Amino acid sequence: MRALVIGEALIDIVERDGGVTEHVGGSPLNVAVGLARLGRDVDFLTHIGTDARGQRITDFVESSGAQLVPGSRSAARTATARAVLDATGSATYSFDIDWQLSGTPEVAPPLVVHTGSIAAVLEPGCLATTALVDTYHLSATFTFDPNVRPALITDPDAARSRIDRLLERADVVKASSEDLHWIDPTRNPEQVATAWLALGPSIVVVTFGAEGSVAMCADGTVRVPAGNVDVVDTVGAGDAFMTGLIDALWSMDLLGAGRRARLAGIGTDALTTAVRAATLTAALTVTRPGADLPDRVTRDAATASDILG
Repeated sequence: MRALVIGEALIDIVERDGGVTEHVGGSPLNVAVGLARLGRDVDFLTHIGTDARGQRITDFVESSGAQLVPGSRSAARTATARAVLDATGSATYSFDIDWQLSGTPEVAPPLVVHTGSIAAVLEPGCLATTALVDTYHLSATFTFDPNVRPALITDPDAARSRIDRLLERADVVKASSEDLHWIDPTRNPEQVATAWLALGPSIVVVTFGAEGSVAMCADGTVRVPAGNVDVVDTVGAGDAFMTGLIDALWSMDLLGAGRRARLAGIGTDALTTAVRAATLTAALTVTRPGADLPDRVTRDAATASDILG
């Protein structure tokens, strides 16, 4: 069975200490590549150009083992995101992106569909993204990461409404505390996550950077510390966490619409195991520049007890 990841692919132009480097990026792209590097079969639906940057993205995706869905190379130009890193490695972004989709992708029926970030809120493509989620909801698990990019949002209320629509379809949601503060500044992140869980997702996870994460399911709430690693930068950390979480649930045979009841019944012990795997994946990613997610060999060679305690 395969995963279908829907969303933006772009070139990250990273500025730090007076230097500039370019990396292939985009939140959904990172998840697609991350899952493929972990040995999962992945189809990636995106919107990139036939220019040199688009070719670089195509080569990057295919070299990871993921498949670019036909029709993905139809943009006038390939999008960019400029990330300015501070002394701690945290990134501030500005974007040049045009997000569009049309039609139903020519792919095998997926076991899991993932989307989020720009693809969820930027018109006109966000409308097609939501329609595809609706199409696949009856057959696939839907995972969602809002990964809010305020620099691209001109109508916050409309963006929040689109996020709410996807939350109502989602089986698994991961969001950062910063995402939740932007989405609902009147409540703390755990209060927002609790409210989201009541909307229907089986799992809601909130990441707090160096302070670890909180995960909720019907059986209860678990807390997992962040990895004890030397951080180079945080680019792609949330995407790596999402990748590790999807992969762990896949290994537990909890994905697919036919297993929705089993996923809803996940216990706190299994949830802790999944979140620790997600945390380990993110911890390995932040030790390297850019969104360079680990492959299966690297991930399995890392000792969770050494990194996570």
